[in-house]
Amino acid sequence: MRAIQYVRAVDEAGAASSLGGEGAYLAGGTSLLDLMKLEVLDPATLVDINGLPLGTIETRPDGLRIGAMARNTEVAYAPEVVSGYPLLSQALLSGASPQLRNMATVGGNLLQRTRCPYFRDPATPCNKRKPGSGCPALEGESRALAILGVSPSCIASHPSDMCVALAALEAVVLTRGPRGARSIPIGELYREPGDRPDLETTLEHGELITAVHLPASPFAARSRYLKVRDRASYAFALVSVAAALDLQGGVVRAARLALGGVGTKPWRALAAEAALVGKAPGEAAYRAAAEEALRGAAPRKGNAFKVELAKRSIVRALRALTEPA
Repeated sequence: MRAIQYVRAVDEAGAASSLGGEGAYLAGGTSLLDLMKLEVLDPATLVDINGLPLGTIETRPDGLRIGAMARNTEVAYAPEVVSGYPLLSQALLSGASPQLRNMATVGGNLLQRTRCPYFRDPATPCNKRKPGSGCPALEGESRALAILGVSPSCIASHPSDMCVALAALEAVVLTRGPRGARSIPIGELYREPGDRPDLETTLEHGELITAVHLPASPFAARSRYLKVRDRASYAFALVSVAAALDLQGGVVRAARLALGGVGTKPWRALAAEAALVGKAPGEAAYRAAAEEALRGAAPRKGNAFKVELAKRSIVRALRALTEPA
């Protein structure tokens, strides 16, 4: 590991100017420092942004604004999140151990890196670390990896639970960078790997996430996050489902559905949502939506089980929204 320059940011503009060409922002550090220890990441400068006033949670007429430095535990238990956006609270509480949630930030969670074992092992090739070096996961260990949005260059799955919930809630990510402030719909924040899996987001170098805006919606309160994993304590999703429904007159007026553990990014199932609209809630409608959600899946031998598991998980999550406990 090379020598690292450490800088404490005093304001947003200073944070960006201190970053340099090979720097990284340090928030909770629960992912960044882990990857530095593994020598997967090797930034020349760490810009500590913990002193920036970006940790507030504010209710506004058009929704909820969550500062990028708000800790995951704080957001998960915030009354306005629990009552108005329950699937976000559920996703955060299922995402990590209490110790990690107490440190991890909303902004850092948005930029969490994959848990693909080949990405995390510098001794192996990885197109995400070094474009053009190859992807051993294609013929290797793929059980935890993606089946949607994959390419011949990368099948690494996105690891975040929070981001799946934010995708279903149509969150907007607020940033400040060298060219000023931006508002980025979360569906436009992440890239599919294509032939450049090293380019994971549409953020520019030095662009700092400052907040997340959750728009007010008619279905956010009727929402649920379901996570299927190998063990109940501190495990990443094999499949997760963020589901929300707006029911009026005995039919689905609007639906939001996003999947985790199966996509190369938080996966919004738009075709499945459209299949639900106008239908009476029930098993037949849910199964039809599940088929649509997985129609484009491209599994490998090691993760083919995820196709059926995801379908069943979608049905289970939707059923939980409309049937008595």
